[in-house]
Amino acid sequence: MIRLIFGCGYLGLRVAKKWIASGDSVYSITRTKARSDELSQLGIAPIIADVTNPSSLESLPSADTVLFAVGMDRSQYDDIRQVYVEGLQNVLDRLSDSVKHLIYISSTGVYGDFGGDWVDESSITEPTREGGKACLEAEGLIREGGFQSRNTILRFAGIYGPHRVPTRNLIQSRAWDKLAASGYLNLIHVDDGASIVERVANHRPKNETFLVSDGAPALRREYYEFVASQLGVSEIPWAEQPTEQTQPSPRSLRSNNSKRISNTKLLNTFDVRFEYPDYRAGVIQALNKS
Repeated sequence: MIRLIFGCGYLGLRVAKKWIASGDSVYSITRTKARSDELSQLGIAPIIADVTNPSSLESLPSADTVLFAVGMDRSQYDDIRQVYVEGLQNVLDRLSDSVKHLIYISSTGVYGDFGGDWVDESSITEPTREGGKACLEAEGLIREGGFQSRNTILRFAGIYGPHRVPTRNLIQSRAWDKLAASGYLNLIHVDDGASIVERVANHRPKNETFLVSDGAPALRREYYEFVASQLGVSEIPWAEQPTEQTQPSPRSLRSNNSKRISNTKLLNTFDVRFEYPDYRAGVIQALNKS
């Protein structure tokens, strides 16, 4: 198989390595020569291009599978819609007819506040943050365009793993006022996420949407206390946190959008087995590898 990846980063690079190990040819889009050299050393064929620059996408290779997992590089761009929506449209306009399966990495940020209730693929989408709004608009481009019968949309919960343990730095620096204890965290270990993408790619396009989560939502307070214990940090002084904030922080706004992500449809459709079925096993592995 010939695979083409847009966004060969934290998740995409792990998917690429799995495809190479299976004997597939993997191409990846990258913006820089330095990153191009790194990818080449890993056996990935790099293509220097930028999804926000249509002219740079004129010579894309023919591929069987395309993975669009582009993240927001805030050091390079200011407008998330320019990357997530306009960038995706630029790619869709230039992909070869040879593409049999487009896999789009979306986000559970397309949902709003559910007061801690469970969310599934049929739940109403009312994103409150710009990232969720852009992902939802991008999903619409896929469903309404030329790939409407050749796609699978994966709405990922928060991806964590080595070198990416949520709130680790805040806990180590004792920034207690920035920890919002209410609500749920919905997570998926990056290794499990990559395995799920690989499994999805080995099936015919479902023309459906799936929520990707470990299915074990964590109460934020319990998660923070567990991470603190693994880091050898003393007990979090919750009582010392301010009871009122004149200006809500982005983190507190996220915690106010409380929901629990169900992965039932994913499990019922694909043969998924989690290496890290909850945050405890995953955080221990991630901290040991970081």
